[in-house]
Amino acid sequence: MTTSTQNNAFSKPKLKIEMVHDAVCSWCPIGYSNIKTAISRLDIDVDFHFLPFELNPGLSENGLLISHYFVHKMGWSESKLLSYQKSLVDTALKAGIFIDFNKRRYYYNTHNAHLLMHWAEIHGQQSLVNERLIQDYFTEGLDISDVAVLLGIVEQLGFDAPDVKHLFESGFIKQAVEDKINRVAALNLLSIPAFIINEETLITGSNSVDYFMEVLGDMIKQQKQETTTCPI
Repeated sequence: MTTSTQNNAFSKPKLKIEMVHDAVCSWCPIGYSNIKTAISRLDIDVDFHFLPFELNPGLSENGLLISHYFVHKMGWSESKLLSYQKSLVDTALKAGIFIDFNKRRYYYNTHNAHLLMHWAEIHGQQSLVNERLIQDYFTEGLDISDVAVLLGIVEQLGFDAPDVKHLFESGFIKQAVEDKINRVAALNLLSIPAFIINEETLITGSNSVDYFMEVLGDMIKQQKQETTTCPI
């Protein structure tokens, strides 16, 4: 066994995980929280990134009432909508996410939020920004399509808002996000969240902590086997 192989054998396991998400997707913060808990329990290092999926790319700056979407576009009754929202709130609470439908009344265009998330990736702060977007949208109901709201998030997280403001006009960042959107489109996903592990394994759905632990645990075992096997 070479010195390099010996070092790999005793190093902490590490995976690359890319989460396909949208900032207004109700199940995305649940999936994010569950996979984060699984990662913590397994005690593994993860290189975690986010990829954009826009559920409503053509949505106007005024947004769309959630109730209008389900009642008028999906044909749901008001009682069915309320039952679904109650079930969703209960499921989210188990994952440590608080959704307040008294405040979270609208779906918003999320393109600007994805631009901010790309900027955050450049600076190694995607998880921090994602968690703040979850708080401000799902709990506080803020309009996360509004640049002023996003700059407020940046300031409250301790970054220099004037330095960040240019990103919303940056052709370079817009193209980078568009490239990510095209990459995700090639996956032909029917729903989100989805998770790409080590750029080859695709997991769809918010899933349970136990499910994520099983899948990630198996991948770590396989990784350990590969790094400890000596060539003949």
